[in-house]
Amino acid sequence: MDHPFQRLGADSNARVGSDFEDLVATFFAKQGIELMRNFALSIGHLGKSKRHRFDLGTDDPPMIIECKSHKWTAGGNSPSAKLTVWNEAMYFFHLAPARYRKCLCVLLDRHARSNLSLARHYLNNHAHLIPPDVEVWEFDETRSGAERVH
Repeated sequence: MDHPFQRLGADSNARVGSDFEDLVATFFAKQGIELMRNFALSIGHLGKSKRHRFDLGTDDPPMIIECKSHKWTAGGNSPSAKLTVWNEAMYFFHLAPARYRKCLCVLLDRHARSNLSLARHYLNNHAHLIPPDVEVWEFDETRSGAERVH
């Protein structure tokens, strides 16, 4: 295998991420919210800030989104390194201006044995890192639907 970290059946991991962002943007567009890709916003604290590019966002209405299309590992283990970037997203949301609606949008992926979704696994183990104003949404690629899970 030339690309051992490539998602099976995908042309590229970048394409997987881009396609997932399209799915999320389409979902919110149907709700009347037009989102821009690579939405830049100044974030920070203690009087210091820096521009960060969120996957999707808009100023009208103020909303920022991070998209994660991660899956359980092939062996059924938690993808702990990938969940670290979910934690990082929580920190960026924490530093973002309060007026913004903040959403972590993740791919619905169920564990082969337990049927537990990766988002529910994250909530069970990392809820203490999620700021109170952050929504977690789970997106089902097969039916193009979504459910708010937090």
